[in-house]
Amino acid sequence: MNGEPEIVKNFLLKTLCLQSWEKKVDLFKLGEGVMPASFKVQHDQVRNSDTLVPDFGETAIGRVAPVDSGFWWIILLRAYTKSTGDSSLADNPDCQRGIRLILSLCLSKGFDTFPTLLCADGCCMVDRRMGIYGYPIEIQALFFMALRCALQLLKQDCEFQEKVVERLHALSFHMRSYYWLDMKQLNSIYRYKTEEYSHTAVNKFNVMPDSLPDWVFDFMPKSGGYFIGNVSPARMDFRWFCLGNCVAILSSLATPEQSSAIMDLIEARWDELVGEMPLKISYPALENHDWKIVTGYDPKNTRWSYHNGGTWPVLLWLLTAACIKSGRPQIARRAIDLAESRLLKDSWPEYYDGKLGRYVGKQSRKFQTWSIAGYLVAKMLLEDPSHSGMISLEEDKLMRPGCKRSASWTF
Repeated sequence: MNGEPEIVKNFLLKTLCLQSWEKKVDLFKLGEGVMPASFKVQHDQVRNSDTLVPDFGETAIGRVAPVDSGFWWIILLRAYTKSTGDSSLADNPDCQRGIRLILSLCLSKGFDTFPTLLCADGCCMVDRRMGIYGYPIEIQALFFMALRCALQLLKQDCEFQEKVVERLHALSFHMRSYYWLDMKQLNSIYRYKTEEYSHTAVNKFNVMPDSLPDWVFDFMPKSGGYFIGNVSPARMDFRWFCLGNCVAILSSLATPEQSSAIMDLIEARWDELVGEMPLKISYPALENHDWKIVTGYDPKNTRWSYHNGGTWPVLLWLLTAACIKSGRPQIARRAIDLAESRLLKDSWPEYYDGKLGRYVGKQSRKFQTWSIAGYLVAKMLLEDPSHSGMISLEEDKLMRPGCKRSASWTF
């Protein structure tokens, strides 16, 4: 975006080199395709040289390997290729191998009955215990986008490409059918029968209607909807997660109608999801008994703080890109205006606390790189919306559902 593609190219190549490091936690080796969650620069004073030292989860909080970092690497490689028009980097044998290694981790056959990826808590941006274990929306949306980007980047490999296409179709159907929540679907879940067997079951995951949280009935507007946080046997996490829904729009996992409904929800629930500073990473916050059980008394993830309903300015760029793709740039402009009134004055904090995002986070670092970068990218996207093509994928009409969700349910 700033005419400095060599910086991005260097980052892609350096992180690709780190992928080849041995990944080990205690006596257990991680998969070959795992990309690091982060890395630090280690200086050797004797040789006067610097070395990059990656973290694959062996030093992370909770010792959880990152699932999202490999997906972001593929998405960034596609963005670089799209922006520069130079496919030589993506065509490089090392990059082609890197893509295959990442996707091989996800496309291998196992015991799964769903096309979604089973993940541990803390495997993505929400990197502490927050009850996202299972099939979190953030990972599924990034997985979908990475698959679509990989399909554009991979050289002709019919067998591998067939696996990608097959998974994309299954994943899009599953997500659009079972993760999508609007007024109509909420009412259907409220009326679910339980203990259903056979292919005619409507309540396929045997979700108990009594498990519906009280807040979701007031939160859901008449026109609007979103992809809920998680779906697994007998469990639906109805929390809103900003990153997953924005990536769903950008990757066209969300249909045009669903994208519009997500924008309607953000406008209708502006105070809850944006407040006085964009943007809530999740909503609502876990409180009292739920906070104790789900987070394990985590002092950093107290209610309306950090990942537990905290406000993260870095998410501004994703919202802006999603708004542009949905034809609603005025929503992004309103959010950017709010951010501009505070960020510089508050010294660019990492995150904000409180229901409205009114207070600088209690452990928030100042002059945070990604807060500054998120704001700058958002501004540049609004000034020149054509930049959004780097991170946005058009809808694939072939992924429209071609079958019914069940014998008694129609899309």
